[in-house]
Amino acid sequence: MTAPDDTPPSDLPVPPLPTPGARWALFLDVDGTLLDFHDDPAAVAVSPDLLALLQRLHAALDGALSLVSGRALTDLDRLFGPPWAMAGLHGLQLRHADGSCREHPLDTSAHAQLRQRAETLLGALDGIELEDKGIAIALHCRRSPERFEAMRDAATALADAMPGYELQAGNLVMEIKPAGMDKGRAVRELLQQPPFAGRQPIYLGDDLTDEHAFDTVARAGGCGIRVGHRRPTAAQFTLPSPAAVQHWLLRVHRALMQGATPHDTRAHGDPAERS
Repeated sequence: MTAPDDTPPSDLPVPPLPTPGARWALFLDVDGTLLDFHDDPAAVAVSPDLLALLQRLHAALDGALSLVSGRALTDLDRLFGPPWAMAGLHGLQLRHADGSCREHPLDTSAHAQLRQRAETLLGALDGIELEDKGIAIALHCRRSPERFEAMRDAATALADAMPGYELQAGNLVMEIKPAGMDKGRAVRELLQQPPFAGRQPIYLGDDLTDEHAFDTVARAGGCGIRVGHRRPTAAQFTLPSPAAVQHWLLRVHRALMQGATPHDTRAHGDPAERS
């Protein structure tokens, strides 16, 4: 990977690297953070270089790396492969590092009603796409960003008409999901169990959906890293783009390897880092 040409915005500093002996836990949003946005979320692909880097980081952190995404766990597994600790659907689905899973119970009749109402809504709106996530429904207008306000107003009315559901706004997306869960709560749950417990949490995210997690890691003695230029934010640091995130993560891995003990086999298992 080469260093990106863009420079971070000046309102927040660039994030630091881990110091020797640091015990970090990394929590990474996916779309807009690790990966550039795509008009069709299903068409996104993960490069072999990024996959290899995440696998090295996962090993260097003794498994204390988690993806925290609005995507479902099945979609995250399809993209990234290894069944690590992950939070899907903004925390409605959660898999711990030991493989145990927790998922919000699905009210099939309520979800069917939600989908039917969303499809009716789409009939009156041009340029809006529906994504059924199994538990939640997302409305996208990435191909027609000028339709965002109309989509937002319609999605707000739909969420208000569905008891037990709430609206989650994002980058050109409005999601109607069961109430009571967000990325911050998911990160808090992960931090209560190994290998995350007792570590300093570092969270990277780009969207409004990540603000709950920024607040959670700050309260736990960690820090949030905003990707992009969105304001306001509870993050303390910033990186300008997914390309910059990948370059910074590469430097994080190198710093972790420099701090590995001579008997730590992880320090000798990465030929790419020794070249």
